[in-house]
This record gives sequence, structure tokens and C-alpha cells, in this order.
Amino acid sequence: MVQDFLNENEKERQYYRQDFSVVKELINRIRESLRTNKVLKINDLDFKGILDYDPSFSYAYISVFQSGFAPIRWGANRSGLADALNRDIDKISSSKNFSKLDIANPEKCRIMIEVIIDEKPVNINDLQMFDFNDKRFEPGITGLKLVLNDSTYVYPPTYAWVQSQIGINQALNTLIRKTYIKDLTDKISERIKILKLKPHELYIVKSRDFVSYKDDIVPLYRGYKFNEYSQESLKDIVLNSVDWTVENMQPDGRFLYYYDCKDDSLKDHEHPGRKEDNLYYNDLRHCGGIVTLIRAYQLSGDKKYLDAAKKALDFIVSITKEHETDYGTGAYVYYNSKAKLGGTGVILIAMMKYRNESGDKSYDDYIKKYARHLISRIYKTGELLGYFIHPNVQDGRKLITMSDSERKETFSFYYPGEALLGLALFANYFDEDADLRQIVLEKSKLALDWIVDERPKIYRDLFTALPSDGWLMQAIEEWANNPDFVKDNYINFVYTDAKTMIEKTYKRDDSPYLDYEGGMYYEYGDHFYPDGARCEGLIAAYYLAKKLGNNVFAQEILESCRKSALCQMYLYNGEENIYAHLRPEKSFRSIRFKATRQWVRIDSVQHVACFFARLYFAENNIVVK
Repeated sequence: MVQDFLNENEKERQYYRQDFSVVKELINRIRESLRTNKVLKINDLDFKGILDYDPSFSYAYISVFQSGFAPIRWGANRSGLADALNRDIDKISSSKNFSKLDIANPEKCRIMIEVIIDEKPVNINDLQMFDFNDKRFEPGITGLKLVLNDSTYVYPPTYAWVQSQIGINQALNTLIRKTYIKDLTDKISERIKILKLKPHELYIVKSRDFVSYKDDIVPLYRGYKFNEYSQESLKDIVLNSVDWTVENMQPDGRFLYYYDCKDDSLKDHEHPGRKEDNLYYNDLRHCGGIVTLIRAYQLSGDKKYLDAAKKALDFIVSITKEHETDYGTGAYVYYNSKAKLGGTGVILIAMMKYRNESGDKSYDDYIKKYARHLISRIYKTGELLGYFIHPNVQDGRKLITMSDSERKETFSFYYPGEALLGLALFANYFDEDADLRQIVLEKSKLALDWIVDERPKIYRDLFTALPSDGWLMQAIEEWANNPDFVKDNYINFVYTDAKTMIEKTYKRDDSPYLDYEGGMYYEYGDHFYPDGARCEGLIAAYYLAKKLGNNVFAQEILESCRKSALCQMYLYNGEENIYAHLRPEKSFRSIRFKATRQWVRIDSVQHVACFFARLYFAENNIVVK
């Protein structure tokens, strides 16, 4: 299998190294034919090895994209490529909105061509996304063709990208919606069940795809431009994506929380019932956005990022409440009727990083109050309690005392790492309150011992095959600046998780898909995870290994980080890739959190940008706090 993958992947790489000038000329001619209504004249043989059209099964598609308009797409099967494309041109030019498009302007109107080059029959019951074989549906790489009642319906591979889809059921439903079955039920599962009972033929198809880009073309892989890793790309993506974040900030200091690029919508897919004037917002992700602004400042020295960070900090101050603790007055972030350990933890991270970079000490009282609150939430055993207020526990009252069942019910896997990173930054860089610092040191050591040694026993069901506590990995890295916290159990936690992450990262020789390299998986065969959040933990492991003199392991981690960064570069909405977005001028420079899903959220920008920034620092031996 390994050799098969290597051979096929090398063939694919060679394909993308070809001279595609003949396709560039073809798209120019298609544009001219659409503009003038003249018949397209080409020689099919000119495209051999690039667009291999087989009239026995091939379909040729033309798609036209322009900001503010739904894509106009048409596909046809005819006796040859030229005939199929002329059919597409005829249908597209007679469509409803075609006359409104500036078809002659390649800066405004982009044209995609897609040709089905291969098909293989598959039983619908065998179709899957878990094994690398010829029955696998891979979003954006493969599509489907359905023959039902002597009619043919095609889901070309680029549909996943253009329609912002990622699963088999979505693909099947898109096909079924073209048939009479759609009228029998509204439920996707029932539609698929009906299809399975009807005589039909199903095929997995592959295609070659190109899209115009200004006066050039882009050969597409999974719907996007093929990437190469470079340090400058890391820097550019960080600063561009953070600029997008700053430009979309609200007057009160909040970020643009969520954006659906396909539909130009702010509706969060996890909270679809929220009204336009009351969209969901998240305080933790807001605070993570502030950290991203600080990373951009460290990378550029541009004060606009500090100014935006201060504005965002002030929003959190506005939702901060105080209470008395055993250590003095504490403060916590209260939002959506909840006071989360992580919310206060990440704002402490953000404020400390802002303080370190700006020298602004105007938030020092809040910093101390947040630190007092966090240590007050460390239980006598060392367990960090996940919530101080939860609307479903004790009628939403402050959780001063909790039963064992309430403590477990409100435990969070991620919040303790966030809190411990905030406390580490406080202990390492806040010198104005020696007494409080000493208490933070004592309580944090108790908490770190518990989370590393006891959490795996008590909450073993929360652990997954792919480690996910990147925040704790960052916290331990930061604590290791203090020699008293360089303990084997802490270090082994980070190293073990890093090794497992590397092990569960697709390599060049173990996946048939070129963009999988650097993506992570729970179980081998999973659709890949381009995972910025975990990679923040992985790059923290690199810095820890370097700090402790484990240079060989550090180099292994760094190489894995490079591969993962390349994988995540496909999430960046660069100009070449945003052709299918309803308002590409709005999505440009943002970062998605799925390969073919056109969804952006503030944390999808945060995790990738912060990982890229720290990787850039590592590549260039730049020391920052």
C-alpha cells in the first residue's frame, strides 16, 4: 500500500507540474464564446493528458462566478469535449442572471471548467469515508453519478467545495434532490433509504478542474490552489488573517464571531435558531482573538494590533464581575449566563501578553483579581473546577460548594489548561505582588500534579486516541521557565502527547491524497483534520524540548509542524480560492476550519494564526514571550 500511495501521489504531483497554457487559452475562448454567443472551436486532442474526455461517461462542466450572484453551472455529456462545452455555453448564456454578469471582465467574473475523467461502479451500501479504497467518497476529490429511471444525475467533485459540503449524506441528498424522491419526504435519511430500495446505478467519479484567476488560471485540487510551504507564507497568512479580524471588529470591541462564506451569512451553524439581532457570541473565543492580535504585533511591531487588543480587552472588562475569595477580591468573566474557568483563564493569558508587549499596566488590578479567582477554583485535591456559575446547576447560583456529582457534571477538559497558562504567565512576569505570586505558585503546582497524574484516572472517558489538550501543553511549556516546575511528570505529559500527535499525522507515504500530509486523524482512514488548535500544543512541545536541550526530538517536532502548517495553508481564503463565495471581498484573508466547508469562526483564525506565528518565530530563532 505504501508504495502504491507513493507512486500515485508522485503521478499527481507530476500532473500539477505540467504546462497548462492550453487550458488557459481554452478558458479565454469559453469567456469569449459566452460573451459573443459564437460557437467554441477546439481540438479535443490538444487536451490529452490534461482533460481526458471519454464520451462514454465523461461530463464537462462550466461554472461562472461573480460577487453577489449564485454560481451558474452546467454540465453536459456529448460526443466530444467541444460539443459538451458548447452545450454548457448555450445553457449558461440563456440562464436567468447571465445578462447581469460582467462576463468579459476576468477581474470580476471567474470561470471554472471541470471534466469527469474516471468513473467506477459502487454499491450504495459500500460507499464510505473510512478506508482508503475504491469505495471511498472523498469530498472535493471524488464525486458521484446516479442513474435512476434511465436518467443520469451527477455530483461533480467540485460540488463539495462550491456547495460547502463534507459528507456522503450531503452528496447523496444533493443528487436525490434532482429526482422525484425529493417529493416523497423532507428527511435526508429517509430519502437515502428510499433510493437504496429503488433499482439504480451509482458510480464514484473523478475530475480535473481549473478556474480563471485574473489573466491566469489555477489548477485545482479539492477545489483550491495547490500550495507550497514557505516561511514567508506563514507570516503573510498571520498578518493578513489578523487584519481581516481587525477590520471586522464591532464598535464595542467584539470580533466578527462567525461567517459563512458560501451564503454571506453570520448565522452560526451550531446556533441556527438565533435571530439576526441576537447572534451567538463566545467569551473564550473572544479572548483567544486577543491573543492572536498580540501574536500579530510580535510578528510585525505594528501598534494597530495593540490598539485593537485594548479595545477587545475593554469588552471583557465590561462583562467582568467581582466576588470575595480567601485570597482577596477576585474577578471572573460572566457571559451567556455562565462563568467558565476557561473564560477567566484566557483573559488572564490575553492581559498578561498585552501587558508584556505594551508595557501598559492599567489592567493590573484586573490581572490580580482574575488570578485570585482562578486559584480560588482549585479544589483541595488540585482539581480545577470548570464553572463558577452554570444556569443548570444550583439554579444558576455561585458554585461555592459542590457535590461530587456536580463537580463531575461541570468538569471541562480544556478549561484547566487555559487557567494554568494564565497563572503561569502571571507567576513568571507579574512582579508587583510577591505574596499573591507565591500563592499562585503553590496552588498551581497542586493543580498541575492533579491534572497530569489524577485526571487520566478520574476522567479517562474524556481522553481520545488523538490528544487534544493543546492549552495544557502550552501551560507546561510556560511553567518550565521556572526550574521548580521542570518535573518529569509534567514534561512526560507534553512529550507523550506530542509523540502521539506526530504518530497520528498523515505522512507523504500513507495517504492517497496530496493535501492530507500534515493533517491529523483519530483512526487511520479518517477524513483529515487540519488542526491549528492541536498544533499550538505541538509547537509548544518543540519550544519545551529546545528549552530542555532535547534537540533531536525538537527537530522531529519542528519537521512535523512544517507539514501540518502546509496542510493548514489550504484553509486560508486567499484570492485564488474564494471564487465560489457569495461575497469574496468579505471572505478574503479569513481562515476556514474545514477543508471544503466554507465556514469561518474567530477561533479558526486564532488557532492557525497563533500556530503559524510561533512556527515562524521558531524558524527564524526569534525570542518572544
